Formats: sequence, structure tokens, C-alpha cells
Amino acid sequence: MAENKVREYCLIVEGAYLNEGEAEHALRDPFIEDWVEQTGSFKIHNVDDIQVAPGVTVRSIGVVEVDERLFEIASVDPEHPLTEHKAKGVAEALRRQDMFDEINVQPRDEEIRRHPSDDEIAIEPPEEE
Repeated sequence: MAENKVREYCLIVEGAYLNEGEAEHALRDPFIEDWVEQTGSFKIHNVDDIQVAPGVTVRSIGVVEVDERLFEIASVDPEHPLTEHKAKGVAEALRRQDMFDEINVQPRDEEIRRHPSDDEIAIEPPEEE
């Protein structure tokens, strides 16, 4: 029987966080705060119940720093990768929470796209005639 391999997606986010830990808190804290507001309490086992988007829990995604201020958010469970649909749902939820400056969805196997900073753009002197 042929194996159906799902293409895995991730989010590439940009934010003013110094490390993965800060970015991870920025990712999870708003959803945990919403949970506490709705239920009145939080216990660590609740992270399996707190949904970021349909089919995606707080515990099922993680953050990896790929460059200064640039982070990848992806599934930490190889058995349940982020599909394009789930990744777009997570992106929309993160936009509503407004914790990252820029949020992009892309296939995880592609090279990370980033915008060059001003100091990375080569400016050539005008040619003399």
C-alpha cells in the first residue's frame, strides 16, 4: 500500500525577542491567558487542551530561532505535522494575538525566506560615463 505523505508547513515569524525562550513565551502566553480567563484556572496538563487553531494545541508546536529576530514555528510531533490549512489557522490566530511583527506560512522543506536588512543590500556606485 502506498504511503500518503503530507507536505509539512511551518510559520516563519519575526519579532523583537532575544532568544527562543522569549519567542516561545510570546507564542504560548496569550493562549494560556485566554484559557485562564475562560476557565478561571490553569494546570500544566491543560496545554494539551488549549487550541491555537483547530487541531493544533499549545503543546504541539515549538519555536526554533533561525536568525536574529527570526523564528520558525512548527509541529514538534512528527506524527502530526502542520498541514497548510493548520499552518494558516495558526498564522491567523497569531495575527489576532499581535505578538509577532511579521508572520509567513511556507513549506517546511523550503529555504527560509527573509527580507534583507538595509546593511545587507549592496549599493553599487553609479557608473562613470
